Formats: sequence, structure tokens, C-alpha cells
Amino acid sequence: MGSSEVSAAPLARKPWGGARMVLPGFALALTLALLAAFFEPYIAVLVPLPAMVIALMLGIALNKLASHPAFAAGVSFCVKQVLRVAIALLGIRISFLDLRELGVLVPLLIILAMAITLFTGIWTARRLKLDLGYGALAGAATAVCGASAALATATVVPDYPRKAADVTFTVVAANAASTLVMVLYPPIANALGLEARATGILLGATIHDMAQVVGAGYAVSEDVGNTAVIVKLFRVLLLLPVVMAIGWWLRRQCDSADGTAKVPVPVFALVFIVLCALNSLIPHAGADGPLYQSLRSMLIAVSSWGMLIAIVALGLGTSVRALSETGWRHLAVFTATTFLLFAVMAAGLRALA
Repeated sequence: MGSSEVSAAPLARKPWGGARMVLPGFALALTLALLAAFFEPYIAVLVPLPAMVIALMLGIALNKLASHPAFAAGVSFCVKQVLRVAIALLGIRISFLDLRELGVLVPLLIILAMAITLFTGIWTARRLKLDLGYGALAGAATAVCGASAALATATVVPDYPRKAADVTFTVVAANAASTLVMVLYPPIANALGLEARATGILLGATIHDMAQVVGAGYAVSEDVGNTAVIVKLFRVLLLLPVVMAIGWWLRRQCDSADGTAKVPVPVFALVFIVLCALNSLIPHAGADGPLYQSLRSMLIAVSSWGMLIAIVALGLGTSVRALSETGWRHLAVFTATTFLLFAVMAAGLRALA
């Protein structure tokens, strides 16, 4: 990621000196994140751009400024450590209890569709002579949860020259595709003759980002929206297993070549699972009072802001020149994964009907 790829390990050994190194880059990323959140409602009057895309664009616009050595450590810290904290805290949004009503066959169908989507991303990237890392990014973003999955997958994809630009493209493509299919998928589900529950499952299993899942589902009906959100949460629950599987597979691929790939210790994955469990057990025990709800809301806010700061840092580490070199092949891979996910889910739901 160019200048942002600075190891954070020495910073841990010198906490105060490390903090001084990290502060300028972190402050820059935080400032741009605040600006993105502030301007989102004003920009939405003209173009419905989410804060995440605005933050990414602001970061890319200031790439030259961020290339100064004073910002490098802080930008790297946001892309790595802040991102992992934000991903780990996603777990507090999920309750295993909500997933029980999906039964057995629906989760199996979703897992099958996700696996096919991941394979399609990697296979198509290989066929089009793109880096396998991009295939994994596109496959994970489509199969799991859009931009969040792309950022999480980036933590285990080995570095390669176009990595920052590929992650950026994947985030933008996931947001654009989510907005498009949010409008297209509900009438297609109706044309396929799917009843309310199946429509909710289809929308929750095939739309990339949560905001668009909510928009599409509740635009049809409350029942469809509720089902879509539960299915989407099930996909988010699978984020960490998918990311670790991708990291393990890519490590094997790179080990056979040069032995350089390393999968990070999944501490954030363990925190993610622990928070999922806590968010399931505490309400079940009747202990989800005002104190717990306040703490949960705070952690959700920290996760959201952490993701926004990380996406700014990603933009800060992405040069416009590298992004401009993205061509039709990248779009073809993302289109293929999006189409296959929908096709497999639609066919599976028709078969289960």
C-alpha cells in the first residue's frame, strides 16, 4: 500500500514514541472521517452516496499529502489495527438466537452459494490474469458483506503492487452494485413468484451491504425486511471463518512460490465470536437492561467509526494513477460473482419451494 505499509510492531515496543508517530496519520484519517459523516446528508440531496464512499474519495484526493513520512505510521495503524478492532466489534450486532428461525436447509443453501461465489471470484481472476488477491477480495465482498468483507479480507491477502487500488475498487464496486440491485432484485423476486419469506431470504443473501438489504427488504414489506436482515446477519456471522479460510488458502499458494504469505493471529476473530456469544446469552438471561443496551450501542458506534477511519486510510494509501489502471477485467470479475450469487440463491429457493 505504498507509504502506508509501515510495520506497527516497533510501535508496540515504544508506546509513547509510537503514539507520537501514529498521531498525525490517525488525526488526518479521523478528520476526514468526520467530514465524510458531516457532509453525507448534504451530498445525499444530490447523489445518494454513503459516508463510506465519501470517506474513500476524500482519502484518495489527499493521497499525495498522506505520502509524507509523517503520516505513514498513522495511516498504516488505521488500515491494520483500527480496522481489526472495528471488525471484531461487528460481533456485538449479531445474536445466534435470531438465526434459529432460518432452519437447516436455508443456511446450507447460503453457505453453498457463498462458496460458489468465492470460487468464481478467484477462478475468474485467474482466467483473466489478475492477481488471486483481487479474486479473493471480489469474491468475499460479494459473498459476505460488501465493503466490510473486502476490508477484512485485505488483512490476510499478501501484499502485491496493486493491492491498495484493488481493495479500493472492490469497496466502490460493492457499494455501487448494492445500490443497483437494491432496486432491481425485489421486482425480479416477484417475477420469479417467490413468496414473502423466500423473497426476504433472497434479498438478505444476495445484496452486499446491510444498508441496502434494509432498504430493499422493508420497501417490500415488514416481514420481508425482517427475514432479509436475519439472513444478512447470518452472512456477517460467517465473515471471520471465510476470511481465515481465504488467508490459509492464499498462504498455501504463496508458500509454494516464495513462502512470504502470513496469516495474522486471529485475535480479532476470537473477539468477534465472543461478542456474538455475549449478545446471544445476555438477552436470553434477561440481563439486557439499559446498561447493556447503552454499552452495546457504544460498541456499535465505535465499530462504525473505526470502519470509516480505516476506509479513509485505505484511500490515503491509494494513488489515483494506480486506480486509473483498473480496467474491464476487474469489473468482469465482480459482475460474475454478483450474478452467480443471485443465480444460485434464486435456483435454490425455487427448488426448496
